[in-house]
Amino acid sequence: MRTHLITGPGGSGRTTVAAATALAAARSGHRTLVISADRTDTLGTALGGPDAHPGLTTRRLTGDDRFREDLAALQERAASALDLLGAERLDAEELTPLPGAEELALLRALRDAARDATYDTVVVDLPPAPKALSVLALPEQLRRYLRKLLPPERQAARALRPMLGRLAGVPMPAAWLYETAARWEDDLAAAQAVIEAPTTTVRLVAEPGPAGADALEAAATGLALQGLRTDCLVANRLLPDASADTWLAALSAQQHKTLAAWETAHDHVVRVRHLGHDPRGADDLTALGLPPAPAEPPAPVQWPVTAAPAGEESHAYVWHIPLPGVVREELGLIRRGDELVITAGPARRIVTLPSALRRCTVAGAGLREGELRVRFAPDADLWPRAR
Repeated sequence: MRTHLITGPGGSGRTTVAAATALAAARSGHRTLVISADRTDTLGTALGGPDAHPGLTTRRLTGDDRFREDLAALQERAASALDLLGAERLDAEELTPLPGAEELALLRALRDAARDATYDTVVVDLPPAPKALSVLALPEQLRRYLRKLLPPERQAARALRPMLGRLAGVPMPAAWLYETAARWEDDLAAAQAVIEAPTTTVRLVAEPGPAGADALEAAATGLALQGLRTDCLVANRLLPDASADTWLAALSAQQHKTLAAWETAHDHVVRVRHLGHDPRGADDLTALGLPPAPAEPPAPVQWPVTAAPAGEESHAYVWHIPLPGVVREELGLIRRGDELVITAGPARRIVTLPSALRRCTVAGAGLREGELRVRFAPDADLWPRAR
């Protein structure tokens, strides 16, 4: 299954590009699903209705998708603990979605589409870039929190639970709590697998100009830090090259100046002209001229560990982390146990060190040619000694 994640700065036309991408995939013979979490049905408007093409299925998510059902099930599982606390149960009718429910619904939809195996292509109309990056990072972050709060190895103390239950007078909630955590772990792992799959790519959409360039740079840094790949950058709403109107001519010149910089910095830039109106329906989406996805997605992002070059500290290693576009002043590194906290501009990610590097200390770091290179030296107290 090919998955295209569409995002970009707010107001850049990403929903229109998502609709055009999905329509192009369906017309090429792919069974296509397009997903949107927009509160207003802008995707349906762009497509001209839910039946824009026979091979295309649209799905608009809402924040309360399965929210009431999940919370009601959680109340049932926690019945003993709630009774012990004297807590009053909530009725399904009074439950309203909490912040973050839309993001979880989107992740669930990705997981379900992968498990269903009904579609050849899935196109996801993500929120604007900053929020989209938070959504894409959520499975990894939540799995880390679960491991910290409920380490699986603590389940080894099951023999104590019956005794503790008799002392407390109620069944201990540890069993259902770990069962729930295990179920969440499986669901989050499935969503993360789709996001990180070799067949998943991000399509960035931006309108050329100073504001679009700044927003695009921040989005590209965040995507690189997450190890996500872009198949193309869509330069949207391009004005005609020549115009008798001096105001339009100035805007066009500004767009093409930004566009020239983008085409130098990015491998694949797609130009999409301004139609003079908001695209509506299949004919307008076709007129945008968006190309179909490449037959083969870009190669997966690699973070390799190599031996230090000759002349540097003996038995040292270098961890290569590609961060194109980032500047030295925006970088931050903190070592915490077996994890490395990396800050790149507004983005931050906590990654687990490869096994060999966990027995090393950080010896330094440098930024060269868009790549962060973190040097490690073996810790004498942890590294195996030769006989």
